Amino acid sequence: MTESDQFTIELEKTQKEIEYMGSFNHSLVQAQLSALLLSTYCKFSVFIELSLDMSQIDLSQFNIKAKEELKPDICLYSRNSQNAKVKKHDIIRISEMPLLAIEIVSPRQSIDEIIAKFEVYFFLGVKSCWLIIPTLEAIDIYSNFEQHKIFDSNNTEIIDKNLDIHLPIQKIFAW
Repeated sequence: MTESDQFTIELEKTQKEIEYMGSFNHSLVQAQLSALLLSTYCKFSVFIELSLDMSQIDLSQFNIKAKEELKPDICLYSRNSQNAKVKKHDIIRISEMPLLAIEIVSPRQSIDEIIAKFEVYFFLGVKSCWLIIPTLEAIDIYSNFEQHKIFDSNNTEIIDKNLDIHLPIQKIFAW
C-alpha cells in the first residue's frame, strides 16, 4: 500500500467520524435516555455506540454504505446475555444482535439513512428500534419494519410493547 493510499484511507475515516459526530441535543438525549433505562430496568444492559458485526451480510442490498459494522447510538441486551458482562479481552465488534437498537437523529444524518439501518436490524433479529428526533421531542418506536408509533409531547410516556418498556417522555427531553 502506497503512502497516498494510506492517506486516502485515513482521510475517509476522518470524514466518516465528522459525518457521524453528535451534537448537543444528540448527546444530551443519549445520556439522559441511557441513564433512565439503566435506573428503571435492571433486566437490561445498556450499551452506547457498540459496534455490531455486519460482516455476515451484504449491506449494499439495503443501500447502506458501511461494510462491516453498524453502531446504534444506544442498544439493549438482556442482562442474562453473554454480552452483558465485562470481558477480560475486549471485543471490537459484537455478532449477537441486541434486543433494542436506538438511533438519535443528529443534524448531519438523514432519517432515510436511519430507516435503512432499521431494516437491517430487523432482518438480523433485533426486536425493536427507536428513532429519536430531539428537535421535535419525538420518538418513533418500530415494533417491526412495517409498524411504528410516534410519541411526542402530547404523550406522557413512551411505550415499547415488544420489550415492555414504559418511560416518561418528559425525562428524556428534560432540557
